[in-house]
Amino acid sequence: MDRYGRRVAEVIGNGIVNLAMVKSGQAFVYRQYLGRCDRGAYLAAERQAQAQRLGVWAVPGGITRPWDFRHGGAGRRSAGAVPASGPSSAPASSPPAAQPSGAKFSCKQIGSFARAQELLRQGHSYLDRNGDGVACEGLR
Repeated sequence: MDRYGRRVAEVIGNGIVNLAMVKSGQAFVYRQYLGRCDRGAYLAAERQAQAQRLGVWAVPGGITRPWDFRHGGAGRRSAGAVPASGPSSAPASSPPAAQPSGAKFSCKQIGSFARAQELLRQGHSYLDRNGDGVACEGLR
């Protein structure tokens, strides 16, 4: 059980489903709950998926890990899985390229509605201030 009373489990059915998801890049390893699982197998599967750029590891610039998102920060991104860094040093006049892990941008800095939507799809949820699924609406 996690701290919210939810059941945390390893799902088995024609193999270990959780492990298959990690191997294909469809899930992150939640290290906190590996106590009764084959820790080595899960971590190796995640490293392999990352090296092959499968699933979540294929997203340019990475995506925010779910537990980091729930804590309200950009946190670690899948592409590099490193702690967040400060804002980008890209000039305000040019849209940022694939950002370093954890970089945050303002709508003004991004400069284009299309780029803002791309960054939102990559996990930059803070760009959607009203939660309607559209980033930087003022750039339209």
